[in-house]
Amino acid sequence: MIILVGGEKGGSGKSCLAQNVAVFLTAECQASVIMVDCDPQRTTSDWIHARNNNADLPSINCVQLYGKIRNDLLSLEQHYDYVIVDCGGQDNLALRATMSVASHVLMPLRPKRRDLKTVSHMDDIVATCMMINPKMRATFVITQCPSLPNQANRILEAKEVCKTYDINVLDAITYSRNIYDDSEESGLSVLEIEPKGKAASEIRGIACEMLQVNNATEIRNHLAEKHMNKMRGNYGSGRSQEKLYAV
Repeated sequence: MIILVGGEKGGSGKSCLAQNVAVFLTAECQASVIMVDCDPQRTTSDWIHARNNNADLPSINCVQLYGKIRNDLLSLEQHYDYVIVDCGGQDNLALRATMSVASHVLMPLRPKRRDLKTVSHMDDIVATCMMINPKMRATFVITQCPSLPNQANRILEAKEVCKTYDINVLDAITYSRNIYDDSEESGLSVLEIEPKGKAASEIRGIACEMLQVNNATEIRNHLAEKHMNKMRGNYGSGRSQEKLYAV
């Protein structure tokens, strides 16, 4: 499964969200995950480097790819349960190439006017790419929300703007919390710094709602069934070859 975290607007926490979802799938779902960093700023690559220097953490592989990466992603998908692509905050060739093969596209937006102005353009990009990849599930998610009660309407208004377009909007959101920045600097995730914290719950909520499951257990069970079916298929093909040779 290929998951793209991207969008036209920078600063909405795309890399942070991609990294935390990768840790959720790796650590809590026991999935094999590789991250693809398409952002010249190398935010995810630097985070992976810091992370993989810590032997106490489950390691996550990462590669840097740019431009026409469609075939590269399809190749990676054969070897990993999840390929998570961080495309940065711009409309480029890598973003559109990923959309042509992605099963899920997660587009973070802050509840700010300058972020919401990009919704129309992202809707056009999604519509174009769905002509090639009709099974793609594109979703907006509101991030870095203000936590003050009197700012709640800003979140609701942002969701309403997104809903005027034919793209799903997650109920789950993230709030503006220092723990997101603190964890990123050390190659960690919010799930590892505070497993029972509010930020960790936000990440679990976003990942599960995006993948349309209730919890990590469902993902683990699905992956176990998938791997078992693959092993059975290999065993069956091997037996067929034995019969062929016998004949």
